[in-house]
Amino acid sequence: MSERYVSFDRAQWAELRAATPMTMRESDLESLRGINERIDLDEVVAVYLPLTRLLNLYVSATQNLHKVSATFLGTLAPKVPYVIGVAGSVAVGKSTFARILQALLARWPDHPKVDLITTDGFLHPNRVLEERGIMNRKGFPESYDTRELLRFLRELKSGRASVEAPVYSHVVYDIVEGDRIAVCQPDILILEGLNVLQVGAPGSDATEFVSDYFDFSIYIDAEESDIEAWYVQRFLSLRDSVFQDPNSFFRHYAHLTQEEAVATARFIWKEINGLNLRENIEPTRDRASLILRKGGDHRVSDVRLRKL
Repeated sequence: MSERYVSFDRAQWAELRAATPMTMRESDLESLRGINERIDLDEVVAVYLPLTRLLNLYVSATQNLHKVSATFLGTLAPKVPYVIGVAGSVAVGKSTFARILQALLARWPDHPKVDLITTDGFLHPNRVLEERGIMNRKGFPESYDTRELLRFLRELKSGRASVEAPVYSHVVYDIVEGDRIAVCQPDILILEGLNVLQVGAPGSDATEFVSDYFDFSIYIDAEESDIEAWYVQRFLSLRDSVFQDPNSFFRHYAHLTQEEAVATARFIWKEINGLNLRENIEPTRDRASLILRKGGDHRVSDVRLRKL
């Protein structure tokens, strides 16, 4: 992999911020943090600002390329969003990362409209998963309506004025029937999900993949033992908060003792999330444009950027 990527330690990467201004305050960051994640402003300065500088350069170059093509063809260039894919395991911090990235990118004057969509909305409804006997494989590639996700990306990249995506509720753990979110020609779209870099199972006859529509992709990496520990910590926090909601799909976990909750979380990790990471998610890591490696403290320790 080293031949395909340029590697940076944390200090080397932080230097690439150059003169990129810090546009986020502690109060902004507080509203973007995930459960049990201790991301601070130092992390934003050292990791996110160099990344937003790089992406701003990439977005500008891509916009100019569209204009050049349109000039050559003698046509008007439709507004086509720059699509960034964010991949990685459950509990590795993808959602928080994507929210902070969205907030920072939207502060650049060249691309103020940045939308964020998660692939959770493209999961099959629970009734479909139950009919197919794969409810215990939720989050695995076969649990997604890939055809619908590809339709969404295809229409988005065609320059359509408004494209709709389904909505998912983490409280009821299911698709919200009849609820849709409209994406209206953003400058940048961030698509965050477990398997967004997947290219199909061996022997598959699929010829179109989600990652075909990415202009840039990011994989958030960490040791599995660290991710498992973060997952257990998150489960304990959810037991004391979201799981207490009477509408929660997981309300039966709300009254577990500390010992029972830890054992349950470790079992779920072993049977579902860890298995999905090893079989489906981690094998896609080397397809990413950029790999961010986290240490046990959730801080990024090194960065690998794919060579052009």
